[in-house]
Amino acid sequence: MSEKSPKLRAALDGVPTYKPGKPAAAAPGGATTYKLSSNENPYPPLPGVLEEAVRAAGALNRYPDLACTGLMAELSNRFEVPIEHLATGTGSVGIAQQLVQSTAGPGDEVIFAWRSFEAYPIVTQIAGATPVPVPLTAGEGHDLDAMLAAVTERTRLIFVCNPNNPTGTVVRRAELERFLDQVPSDILIVLDEAYREFIRDEDVPDGIDLYRNRPNVCVLRTFSKAYGLAGLRVGFAVGHDPVAAALRKTAVPFGVTQVAQEAAIASLRSEDALSERVAALVEERTRVYEALVAQGWTVPESHGNFVWLRLGDRALDFAAACERGGVVVRPFQGDGVRITIGETEANDLFLKAAEAFRKEI
Repeated sequence: MSEKSPKLRAALDGVPTYKPGKPAAAAPGGATTYKLSSNENPYPPLPGVLEEAVRAAGALNRYPDLACTGLMAELSNRFEVPIEHLATGTGSVGIAQQLVQSTAGPGDEVIFAWRSFEAYPIVTQIAGATPVPVPLTAGEGHDLDAMLAAVTERTRLIFVCNPNNPTGTVVRRAELERFLDQVPSDILIVLDEAYREFIRDEDVPDGIDLYRNRPNVCVLRTFSKAYGLAGLRVGFAVGHDPVAAALRKTAVPFGVTQVAQEAAIASLRSEDALSERVAALVEERTRVYEALVAQGWTVPESHGNFVWLRLGDRALDFAAACERGGVVVRPFQGDGVRITIGETEANDLFLKAAEAFRKEI
């Protein structure tokens, strides 16, 4: 009897595998190599967080609180939203996948800017829906007019990544509110604000303020970036009752561990230390940005914890040069390279490698 392979969904054909940032490898001679490829926070957990995580780890033989009761209460109080409007998940990317599963399937469309967060087309195709990428503007930002023009009767969800990963650009209040007001009310608009804490431009609105009187707006946040809990996988969404309820239905049971829940609660209670660390990273971001401009690079102003260089077909060459110089960055071949703002020493090595590469072209 001939053996046949299991029948898998045709929708998975051609779905790219998510590519994480390359880890730092050991350098010759024992020199330190820094990882600037995953937008991780270079600082350790905030004060008191590790202790709470270790305490929670003592109960690893038990399932976590499925409802994330303590974390939900903390988030409700911190952001002044009803608990019924909250949902948690395995990082904001896990929630993004749940949102697509809740809204779109075969024959439906999901719109997003491109290049933007690389998970958007992946989670769309996994659901069997059709991704509709809309090219960025010449200034590396969202082309909201083109995204509006891409809306059809099949559109079910629109992602707006603000700040945009990997380019760092933002959509400001007037243009975003105009966009939200023009999108049909039965289309879910997801404001992905994974890097919200790094914004210093007062004209960039807080998505949670925008969601309050717009039932079709949902906001994504994460503890992976500013809060430095990337290894624990915990994020949350703020949306109105039907959206939040759908997220709870599509969540993997017990997906957010008790360790993650307790660490997130402790992180929310360490706002002063968070502000200090974010301020230090923003200061480093400004220093790196100004140094790159002085070297002659064209760099979009970044509002995240990273900077972006449009290098086209030279992206891999640049990444290789950086690795030889002691830092691992994130290339997107054909488009550019994203560089995380890390330790001062790592940023210095990157700037040295960038300057050397610039002189060669």
